[in-house]
Amino acid sequence: MTTGVGVRLERARIAAGLSQRALADATGISQPTLSRIISGDRAAKMPEVVAIAWATGHTVAQLTEAGTVADRVQCAARATNDSDMDRMREALLHFLELDNYLDDQAIPATV
Repeated sequence: MTTGVGVRLERARIAAGLSQRALADATGISQPTLSRIISGDRAAKMPEVVAIAWATGHTVAQLTEAGTVADRVQCAARATNDSDMDRMREALLHFLELDNYLDDQAIPATV
């Protein structure tokens, strides 16, 4: 049985142009485990979701539908040295989504 998270992970993998083997290599998750997560035979652990999000260029919220902060965030930045503003915004949103998730799970911040 395929779960919603598994479907979103598979779509993210395909959108990133990665094979399951390539995604497994990029995340450190074994290919059989990745296959079981995608098929819904095994729940994804949050560190695995974070690794998949990073490797596919998605946010944790996009993969889990945990609600996004992207709609509430306004970004102001100045690009230098030919920096790509879209990639900078993606990275910022990724970290904000992760921070929001950790807050929701009552995981304390460490210094």
